[in-house]
Amino acid sequence: MVDLEKLILLITGMPGAGKTTLAEILSRKGFVKISMGDVVREEAIKRGYGLDDKGQSKTMRILREEEGPDAIAKLCIEKIKRMDKEKFVIDGVRSLAEVSRFKTVGSVKILAVHASPKRRFSLLTKRGREDDPKKWEEFERRDERELQLGLGNVIALADYMVVNEKINIRELEEAVVKVLEDLQRND
Repeated sequence: MVDLEKLILLITGMPGAGKTTLAEILSRKGFVKISMGDVVREEAIKRGYGLDDKGQSKTMRILREEEGPDAIAKLCIEKIKRMDKEKFVIDGVRSLAEVSRFKTVGSVKILAVHASPKRRFSLLTKRGREDDPKKWEEFERRDERELQLGLGNVIALADYMVVNEKINIRELEEAVVKVLEDLQRND
């Protein structure tokens, strides 16, 4: 049964667009943050595949082979069900199958964040996570892989869009506040 009291704000966007930054802003606004990437990293460690791009890609592929295209969403939902909270932000939704799965446990809205490839590559190389691309060719391969999962479809169906281009963190936070105000008006 769907718990319409639970608001689940799904954040989507290409790698490096600013999904995690938006999720952190929303967590300061009272949302419980769950990162799909963290869920994959937890599984990669459990299974011994490592935290580099290759290990995480293998983990995602195997999870989806074992549990279906919404496998990571199912793991996130297990976390949601263990918490007596009403507002969640999910960082990193990549497919319509995942969106559909989240709709089984609450009222879902999609927030997409967009940034140009040049900006995203710059942000990723500064971030310095183990799975971040070091070369432009790696970045392009990662984008292709994400798009093959259906990420573009989720972005296209987003309820809200924030553009993270030539703005600072304060302006990004202001954009998120406007989304929250709109969400409240439409409740």
